[in-house]
Amino acid sequence: MLVEEIMSKSVKSLLPTANIEHALELLNKHHIRHIPIVNESDQVIGIVSDRDIRDAAPSILEKDQNRSILQNEIQSIMKSPVITVHPLDFIEDIASIFYEQEIACVPVVKENQLVGIVTEKDLLYNLIQLTGIHEQSSQIEVKVPNRVGVLPELTSVISNRNTNISSLFIYPADQNENKIIVLRIQTMNPMPLIDELKQKGYEVLWPNIPGLAT
Repeated sequence: MLVEEIMSKSVKSLLPTANIEHALELLNKHHIRHIPIVNESDQVIGIVSDRDIRDAAPSILEKDQNRSILQNEIQSIMKSPVITVHPLDFIEDIASIFYEQEIACVPVVKENQLVGIVTEKDLLYNLIQLTGIHEQSSQIEVKVPNRVGVLPELTSVISNRNTNISSLFIYPADQNENKIIVLRIQTMNPMPLIDELKQKGYEVLWPNIPGLAT
């Protein structure tokens, strides 16, 4: 899945000369948490979060609030330079950026111009959709040897039962000597399939039902 498929295209941005009060109003009106700061050519030069803005704003607990702080330009608190991504980047790649850089959103830039934004909420929602959990299905986890051809062998067992696969993930196990294959299959009763997989010598990790073939 590509960034352009999940990004929000209706991006609220500000020029660096906009004041903090304007940014605060924008956050509250549109219920957003980040505002890219752009120049006259719509190029991203900074970003501010709701926390940046609220940290700069006077506390409501102060008796004598210094409201003049809100008239400062937003460029005085924006973060720069900004990590950006391209619409044709894969969402798996930007997930690692979110994790490694400990950020909560990235502006999307094409030909040096702002075209969208992706937040951690957008990313998490779509990664969950990729698992197929939103469909009626059952999850099966199978440990298999890390060798060529094992995946089509496993999926052929499922295909022979006329059962569709909603999603499939593979991750290493045992110092990469084996693989764990996680499948979501479109049936609410996976027991006959699990029984057949065990009869064929597959190690089914989940669900591990006592009484089925071992």
